[in-house]
Amino acid sequence: MDITIHTTFLPHTDPEASLAFYRDLLGFEVRKDVGYEDMRWITIGPPGQTDTNVVLTPPAADPGITDDERRTIAEMMAKGTYASIMLGTPDLDGTFEKIQAGDVEIVQEPTEQDWGARDCAVRDPAGNMVRIQEVR
Repeated sequence: MDITIHTTFLPHTDPEASLAFYRDLLGFEVRKDVGYEDMRWITIGPPGQTDTNVVLTPPAADPGITDDERRTIAEMMAKGTYASIMLGTPDLDGTFEKIQAGDVEIVQEPTEQDWGARDCAVRDPAGNMVRIQEVR
């Protein structure tokens, strides 16, 4: 069996703010930008890795979600507990320095973790937790 992780989804609440974070600050490229009515789905990914994608999606676009579920999702996003992603870089300190220069909520500076990883954590404009691990 040969399976890879091709695409994952992260919710956004402001597509332009998310683009400023993922495209302008992290350097991801935009692969698709699809609109439907007042919603946008933006596919981004690291340059040179076309088989790795993140779709920034409206958080409650599924018609099967109830109004109560939409409220719960919005509350969890506001708290930063709804979604997360872990990225990797060989230069954690340099990456963190660039991110820190942006308008970003820093959750944790680069730290050597007890479990053997060194990482940092920030929140994207929608409140998603973005952990960046040093690839050794």
